[in-house]
Amino acid sequence: MSGSETAPGAVAEIEGLTVTVGGRRILDGVSLRVRPGRVTALVGPSGSGKTTTGRALLGEFPAGALVSGTVRVGGERVGHVPSGPVPVGPAPVRGGPARGTAARGAPVGHVPQDPAAVLNPVRRVGALLHDIALGQVRGLPRRARRQAARARVLEAMAAVQLPDGAALVGRFPHQLSGGQQQRIVLAQALLLGARVVVADEPTTGQDALTRRRVVEELAAVAARGIGVVLLSHDLAAVRALADEVLVLRDGRVVERGPAQRVLRSPETSGTRELPPVKLALTRGTAFGAPRPDVVLRVRDLHARHPDGSEVLHVPDLALRGGECLAVLGRSGSGKTTLARCLAGLHRAYDGQVLLGPVVLPRSLRDRDRRQLAAVQYVFKDARASFDERRPVRDQVARTAVRLRGVPAREARAEASAMLGALGLSTVSADRCPGGLSGGELQRAALARALLARPRVLVCDEVTAGLDADTRRDTLDLLDGLLRTRGDMSLVLVTHDLVAARFASRVAVLDAGEVVEQGSSAEVLTAPRHPLTAALVAASEAVPVPDAIPGPAGSSCRASEAGSA
Repeated sequence: MSGSETAPGAVAEIEGLTVTVGGRRILDGVSLRVRPGRVTALVGPSGSGKTTTGRALLGEFPAGALVSGTVRVGGERVGHVPSGPVPVGPAPVRGGPARGTAARGAPVGHVPQDPAAVLNPVRRVGALLHDIALGQVRGLPRRARRQAARARVLEAMAAVQLPDGAALVGRFPHQLSGGQQQRIVLAQALLLGARVVVADEPTTGQDALTRRRVVEELAAVAARGIGVVLLSHDLAAVRALADEVLVLRDGRVVERGPAQRVLRSPETSGTRELPPVKLALTRGTAFGAPRPDVVLRVRDLHARHPDGSEVLHVPDLALRGGECLAVLGRSGSGKTTLARCLAGLHRAYDGQVLLGPVVLPRSLRDRDRRQLAAVQYVFKDARASFDERRPVRDQVARTAVRLRGVPAREARAEASAMLGALGLSTVSADRCPGGLSGGELQRAALARALLARPRVLVCDEVTAGLDADTRRDTLDLLDGLLRTRGDMSLVLVTHDLVAARFASRVAVLDAGEVVEQGSSAEVLTAPRHPLTAALVAASEAVPVPDAIPGPAGSSCRASEAGSA
């Protein structure tokens, strides 16, 4: 087979791909084939090389990387797989209608782990979708093109569970929730008519109802003859979708084969050590040790979009000392808007946010150093919150310098200790963000916030994109901090009902309203509101393997997609 030919029956292929960054091999001889109408899943712990492999199909590699191997898509070799170091410079421009080799007629759709990174912040989300759709209706009379393109855009948005597409197309990316951003990017890939779709943690940060529908939608994408590359920690989604599974560990493929065999009868210890999907913490009690004193209170808050439309109304919500309050709800329900109001990142609201007896300024810029340190926010999109040109450890340490006045050397030592507690080595932390996986950056973002020693830590999907072991360790660390530091409380914005069960209290949002709140045991065991009941039921219905190997049966997708 020549260097410009893809293997028979494959729409994309990687052969012997090795990627070295800073002397460390993040991929070591990885090979895979993507076949039309088939789902190839890459699984493994955070930092195992899943995202780097997926991005190779787009012709993207970390800055400064040494790369060898071959990547072909649609029978053509990806033109910019370098033979030497990748130039160090700005990150590639993202968000265009085509990625990788798309310009040569073999488009590769990409649904990234950080969807905001591929959405232009100064363009309305409908503009790009409309541009893509226009390219597909050029055969129609000119007068009919615009209407036909709009119809295609709304159809694609409905297909990815955005039925209110007509209202969303006029919004900017920052006016959408993370889940909505992710579905907009998936709609873009569908409109492209891609032959290959790379989906990086597509169920990450999604509520149980939406996660089930994303699984169904990706199955429908594969049914159209599109090859899907699924990068995921969500073994339930992998079991429901995948035809073939590759298990990565430390940049190497340690096992590959049909999904049914690999997940149920693994042959290597690396696969057998994959953590179960169900999260079991080491403690059986709720996070922290709540006290009666109120640390943070929201009073009659009405948050608005810049166009004046109200997106959130919270009459009263209190956070007590040493408490973990979980905020649940579907994507777009207002959870992130509430979190951003608390942190001073969304100032278009009426009402009050009080820290103790003091009303906090609406804008972050109007808060003093003590107030900034007191309320820290951990972004869902961790990568976008880091400077791509500075080492991660320096950025984490900077928090202690700026907000607590700690000397630089001492701050770096604190940063190393906190990053180590979160499972991030000094070698990894001394890299720039491009050299870390999404899960590793999420832990770095958490460490950065904790160095401020906040009274209130607001975590927006802090466990999203982490493998089950790291997720458990992160939540155990937060629990330990709540118990040992009597001056800290936690707001946990999450779709993860298993993690929410370990909160002291739960507040459920729906369409911008608090529809239910109370102790986690009461709300999640005997929900009163229909939405809460639906979320709990959907979470329990998702197929979750208790362990690997699981029970014997027929094809994973055939046997489990219905209940997924």
